[in-house]
Amino acid sequence: MDIDRSPSPDEETPVKLVVLDGVVMGPTHCAYENCSQDLAQARRGVFCVQHEILRGNLCRIRDCDNIKVDPSQTCTEHQNRWYQHATRYGRQSLLGIRRMVRRSEEERVAWLPIFNRRTEQHHDEPTVPQNRKDNYFVAPHFYCVETICAPCGVVIAWTKFDKAESPTDILNFLNSVYPTPELRPNYICIDKGCQVLRTAITNGSWEIWKQTSRFIVDSYHYINHRTSDYICRKYCNPAPLNGSAPNLVVVENDVNGNPHYKRAFNTQVCLYFSIQYQCSFSILTGM
Repeated sequence: MDIDRSPSPDEETPVKLVVLDGVVMGPTHCAYENCSQDLAQARRGVFCVQHEILRGNLCRIRDCDNIKVDPSQTCTEHQNRWYQHATRYGRQSLLGIRRMVRRSEEERVAWLPIFNRRTEQHHDEPTVPQNRKDNYFVAPHFYCVETICAPCGVVIAWTKFDKAESPTDILNFLNSVYPTPELRPNYICIDKGCQVLRTAITNGSWEIWKQTSRFIVDSYHYINHRTSDYICRKYCNPAPLNGSAPNLVVVENDVNGNPHYKRAFNTQVCLYFSIQYQCSFSILTGM
């Protein structure tokens, strides 16, 4: 393949790229329906301050307004439900249960118990609807912590997504961080960039974003996307060689002085941050 030389430094102009990704290990939040406020008691609480005042002394079965009977968390009518929960999770520490759940899911060892957990949504797949719980026994986790990183690894912004990392949530997050055209990056890299592009076209926001930015898929996920997704292959390639995005590809020389193409940006920077975040989160929480 013939290698086209890069333009001279005088012809180069600054190009800004950011990388988005979600860390699927979020903190807990209020268990009350459609509430994502911080817990009033981080250690054993399940409600935020407002809902702790409203429901703190009530039965923790959803839609039951009876007074709970100490030391349980339910009323007399629902005592069996509470003791079933306490028996199931009280014999071992929460730390031990989480480790067992993680090990049984990751290793699939035949002699370890299989726990029924909620279906996890993969980042590059559509949102999976979650079943509505009928109790407030355990505080739920945010689905993920979404980050915007510079290619050097610096975190520019972050937020928490409650139920899923949907394209609509991503677009709303981007709009809040980059409200005006002069702030927007030239390239926005995310594992589901093609889904975000489709959503932006559908809801009309692409008419605004296309003036300043382009959505691309990171190099790791693009390997799988390109085989079956024409839109992703045509518009979201992180390193196209057809000249459609010359700022994403640079020319470098190998040890023998032979020129070769190279990606101009590190699109996997959020992966490294994700690993660091999960390690720190595991140390702090014991998960």
